Amino acid sequence: MSAFDPKPGQERRSWCSILLLWLFIVEYQPMGHAMPNSKEIKVPAHKPVPQGYVLGAGEGEHLIHFRDAGNISIKVDSLKGSNNFALGTQQLPMGSGIPVHRHFQMDEAFYVLEGSGTFTLNDVPHSCERGGTIFIPRNTWHGFSSPDQELVLLWIMVPPGLDGFFRETCSPPGEPRKELTREQINTIALKYGTEFRCVWSSLPA
Repeated sequence: MSAFDPKPGQERRSWCSILLLWLFIVEYQPMGHAMPNSKEIKVPAHKPVPQGYVLGAGEGEHLIHFRDAGNISIKVDSLKGSNNFALGTQQLPMGSGIPVHRHFQMDEAFYVLEGSGTFTLNDVPHSCERGGTIFIPRNTWHGFSSPDQELVLLWIMVPPGLDGFFRETCSPPGEPRKELTREQINTIALKYGTEFRCVWSSLPA
């Protein structure tokens, strides 16, 4: 054995080193050179991860209801980074209410923040008061009335949709309220997967 002959086991290590180097080159060279007949694989870009946020007690998107001038505040929705649900508050002045309606694809929940009134679920009236919780599965008829005192509700909608209806029908503070016909209201509602069963004019002003 000459000085240039590999020692026992050295030849195997050399081949292993060459193999690892070859694998490294194939792995990291551009796909066009490694496989000239292959198509380039496009990896879809990841959507930005929504960032959380904190709102103060008076913060949120403030709107004035087109019919009863009640205050609406949108706190969480798709415009603010939430694609799965929306959350906000709605004030029902004394003598007003929400006509019976349903949401085709949205589940909804309410928490009564202030006041008391009557909630109708599938034509059955229920008393509701401060601290009460209401759940409405999709495609279920429901509505509110507040004949004797103001009612303030926290609402949660899954998926979003109610926020879009409010934006199209209501106005920011200081702007004139929108004059909408019953047909226009129903058309906008259907756009956001909502159907009204009774007319708006049937409620007290």
